[in-house]
Amino acid sequence: MGKAVFPRSLRGASWHAEEPSAEMSGVKVSAVASLIAVASFSSAEAQQAPLPSVNVEAPVARPKPAASRPSAEQIRARDAMRRAARQQQQQQQAAAPKSNLPPDRNPYSSPASDYKGERLQASGKFPEKLLNTPKTVTVLSKEILADKNSTSLKSAVLSTAGVTLGTGEGGNAFGDRFFIRGFDARNDVFIDGVRDAGVSVRENFFTEQVEILRGPASSFAGRGTTGGAINIVTKQATTDNSFYNMDTTLGTDQTKRVVIDVNQKITPTFAARVGGLFQDAGVAGRDYVTDNRNGGFIATKWTPLDTVTLATNYIHTEVSGRPDFGVPYYRPSTLTAGAPFPEVGSPRNAWYGFVNRDFQRIGQDIGTINAEVKITPDLTISDKVRVSRSTLNYIGTLPEGATITNPIENSVIRANPQSRFQQTDVLANQLDATYKFDTGAFRHTLVAGLEVSQEKALINSYTGLTSEQQGLPFAGNGSLSNVSVFNPQFTNLPFGIPSLSQFPTNLKVDTVSVYALDSVNYRDLVILNGGVRYDKYDVRVDGFGTVNGVANTPGSTAASSGLPNFNLGLTLKPVPYASFYAAYATSSNPVGAEFDGLSAAYGGLTAVTNGGANQVFGPEKNTSIEIGTKWELLDGRLLVTGALFQTEKENARESFNVTRQTATAACPYNATSGNVPCISAGAAYRIRGIDLQAGGKLTDKWSIFGGLVLMQSEVTKSNILPANTALFASNVGLQLANTAHQSFSLLTKYQINDTWEIGGQAVYRSKIFGGTWLAANQGTELPSYWRFDAFAEAKLDKNWTAKLFVANIFDKLYYDAFYQSAAPFTFVGPGRSASIVLSGRF
Repeated sequence: MGKAVFPRSLRGASWHAEEPSAEMSGVKVSAVASLIAVASFSSAEAQQAPLPSVNVEAPVARPKPAASRPSAEQIRARDAMRRAARQQQQQQQAAAPKSNLPPDRNPYSSPASDYKGERLQASGKFPEKLLNTPKTVTVLSKEILADKNSTSLKSAVLSTAGVTLGTGEGGNAFGDRFFIRGFDARNDVFIDGVRDAGVSVRENFFTEQVEILRGPASSFAGRGTTGGAINIVTKQATTDNSFYNMDTTLGTDQTKRVVIDVNQKITPTFAARVGGLFQDAGVAGRDYVTDNRNGGFIATKWTPLDTVTLATNYIHTEVSGRPDFGVPYYRPSTLTAGAPFPEVGSPRNAWYGFVNRDFQRIGQDIGTINAEVKITPDLTISDKVRVSRSTLNYIGTLPEGATITNPIENSVIRANPQSRFQQTDVLANQLDATYKFDTGAFRHTLVAGLEVSQEKALINSYTGLTSEQQGLPFAGNGSLSNVSVFNPQFTNLPFGIPSLSQFPTNLKVDTVSVYALDSVNYRDLVILNGGVRYDKYDVRVDGFGTVNGVANTPGSTAASSGLPNFNLGLTLKPVPYASFYAAYATSSNPVGAEFDGLSAAYGGLTAVTNGGANQVFGPEKNTSIEIGTKWELLDGRLLVTGALFQTEKENARESFNVTRQTATAACPYNATSGNVPCISAGAAYRIRGIDLQAGGKLTDKWSIFGGLVLMQSEVTKSNILPANTALFASNVGLQLANTAHQSFSLLTKYQINDTWEIGGQAVYRSKIFGGTWLAANQGTELPSYWRFDAFAEAKLDKNWTAKLFVANIFDKLYYDAFYQSAAPFTFVGPGRSASIVLSGRF
């Protein structure tokens, strides 16, 4: 387009005036253009008639007044207006490639790229863009989840740098157990900002985006969150438009999956959104394992007034099938590290369970009502009510205690049953007030809130786990010895119907929290974030245990804690597209906070302690400091971040078996009770690292999303002996267990033309070392690995696309996690599989 040329007088006036806003600029340009057009038309008519003579008197020259120097305040105001204009121009340029946004687009992602997160869901607690937020945050949009072909929270998170997987056992549940920056986060998963207590297995069909907040976040989220927290943002109804989506998947791993997502704008003020899920699937490279899922959701949005919004959401999911508790570990001596048995030749697809006994049935029902009222343009009150029930119900088999023979093919293991029935109920209410105001040149966003919640769980286990077939070496608890490692021979044994025990555990946590957070923005040059939160935390456990050799003795344990925490962050913005920040935050882990733990050794509480050992201590205290920078590059299409961080934990709890040799004053030996576990407090850990991330577009056609995390960890204080004293003299100086200290992931795609798009993913994870509690003190390890995925997508017409995925292209044998024991069971990653997804968008 040609450049408009203004008369000299107009150019001069425009040059010397204060820079106007975009809206006013448009008005002035339109007015000037109209004047020029009218003048041109008048001149054309006037040239057809003779012009009368005109006498012009020259104006009298007058001296110009001396120009006054602008004040410092005027200069700052002018600079702020220029920065705002540049930022608006960049945003308009960034949005240009996405002029035709899909009707179901993620409202939190950048218009410039689906791979670039723009904002977090909790806009009041995090009012600034991610560029200006003094915290490392990873945002997995639904578009990223789709290109990863991640249908579960576990598969999405495990392909992200800085997060690793943990296992369950008898004392804690199997399910979504994650470690973020080296610390357990299994009960730090939130759904739309409300804690989803209790370990579960979570689907992604109702997910808009997944937010991984790294570093302590107790002032935002409450108890726990030492290494970080995960927030699942659910799909909500929208009154912007209607859309109708369907995805059908067929895979070589026997996957058959259908997902629908429909939003209907019923009136300008009311909309409803419904979704459904059906899945019948196996797992590539694993015999007998099945992964079936069903579910649905419904969400509504009603805006009866411009200032009032009422949103509702209900989610129902069911996960069923036959669970996979992995493969045994080869370790001929505690003086050697060993490796999972497939590393020495056993079949990777060998499954050690029993098809007539093992099962899993996992369900979630989550209902939410959120009301928001704008009292004034600057004051908003919101109230969120959550009612949920989660059920974790399974019997699985752990391949443990290998007996190594020569030849190795004759080695056998013990097939140990693990069972659980856990029903978790949550009732929570969050009341927030968000107030925006200015104090001089400082722009505030203040959030004050009250949160009240009650979390209850009933935890039980199954009995009657032995086979109906006689003459086999079953123990009374259902454990079977002499199972072949290389050819499990008892897979199809007949079993009766198991029953729940008569001795359940009941757990209740009551929490009342108050908090206040303020974000202070000074002319988009300096942004100060601060927040405080106080949690009144009460936990009670009722159940049964063994006391002085007497089983099933009833009892109860209770504890109370007050948890004050705060955060502080400072962000400097020398240019609009970059920020430099420093942040400090605290968090607390009270006893009993790990909702699935049946003892203090697993982060919970025991109703009855054998030997009278103490298990109630003050909360663990965590602090973190982070220094980083964030850059919006390529006209705002790409966000690149880098941070140095350090997290320290003090008053950490440890567990050890009390013997005559290991007894202490706090954990005395009781001859009647024998060797029993005891908890002590006072340990300390530290982890340091660098976290690099990038997400967005390198060009109009090339998108990337990924990260690199490098960490160094250390036990700085310990009061107990290490688990393996033959290899380690002390826990002090050891690194943390269950953590990949180097991890990398990169997802990339390229649009070849209007029809074709190709992409792929690379994931690297370094060795993981095993140990009890947090110390890597067993001497066991999992090997490092690289895994590669690829996909190609074809646009069939304006409504239909087909996408081909190949997961684990090179059929890499790798392992996700293993247990803390000396000869642990080990989770195996899926093998190679291919799937095709047919998607319709209307």
